[in-house]
Amino acid sequence: MPLNIVLFEPEIPNNTGNIGRLSLASGSHLHLVKPFGFEIDDKRLKRAGLDYWKHLNITYYDSIAEFFSINADKKMAFLSSHGEKSHWDIDFEDDMFLIFGKESVGLPKDLLEAHKNELFKIPLFSEHIRSLNLANAVSIVVYEGLKKLS
Repeated sequence: MPLNIVLFEPEIPNNTGNIGRLSLASGSHLHLVKPFGFEIDDKRLKRAGLDYWKHLNITYYDSIAEFFSINADKKMAFLSSHGEKSHWDIDFEDDMFLIFGKESVGLPKDLLEAHKNELFKIPLFSEHIRSLNLANAVSIVVYEGLKKLS
């Protein structure tokens, strides 16, 4: 797998379903960290993921702590609107983990503080927008990574 897409506590099933489709299309591994803002069998998730869900390479975690205990030795990039560096500056590597927070508040503040050197943002060129939709943000970063890895 070229990349790992990690969603910490996703809240919107349609976003998660679309990101599932993206992970399959890009050959990425999807990691979902509980708690979720929906049930995994939610019809909105299934509709957005269509019949692709059964083909995904997906791992579920009960908590952020469990995720880090299993993947502590992996190279990671954390994506947040609070980042100083652009996603264009990520030094992508095969099997890298791309970490995204929940739709309403993003990544936990303690993670932002602990990973300042691995914190990136997608540049926004309008003062009238705070952030991008999670599924769109994941798409932008994943395909930038695939471009750099190819």
